[in-house]
Amino acid sequence: MNTGSNEPGEVAVASDGSEVDGTETDGARDERGLGSRAPEFVKARRMLHLSWQVGVFAVGLAVVVVGVVLLPLPGPGWVIIFGGMAIWATEFVWAQLVLRWTKRKVTEAAQKALDPKVRRRNITLTAIGLVIVAGLAGIYLSKFGIVMPWKIEE
Repeated sequence: MNTGSNEPGEVAVASDGSEVDGTETDGARDERGLGSRAPEFVKARRMLHLSWQVGVFAVGLAVVVVGVVLLPLPGPGWVIIFGGMAIWATEFVWAQLVLRWTKRKVTEAAQKALDPKVRRRNITLTAIGLVIVAGLAGIYLSKFGIVMPWKIEE
């Protein structure tokens, strides 16, 4: 499967060469291929499979909503959002493609961060930022000083 392009209008192709358009194909039934991971007895009955998909979507949506709520709060918001996407990816091709694209981009970013030139630049920018913050903190402290909370005069 080639998910290496961002060009519109491309068709996802499973490992056996069959097209994947969100419906099941022989390649989608392969464990590593795209498509539903539902048990065979569920996939054999249309209404049961539709109910299964609705359930998977509802559970994935609940997990994603919890992750979105945790984004501004202290908590692993993005990890939970990707967990919800992984739940969706057990049933939906679009979620599988999004996860593959995300994994590819994260791997590219990790490889880029390991480049010595990029690491040197990042360390230099961090050092400059720390010097600026320390300078501003020094100016603030020289002007206002340190007042402990328990020594505030009313």
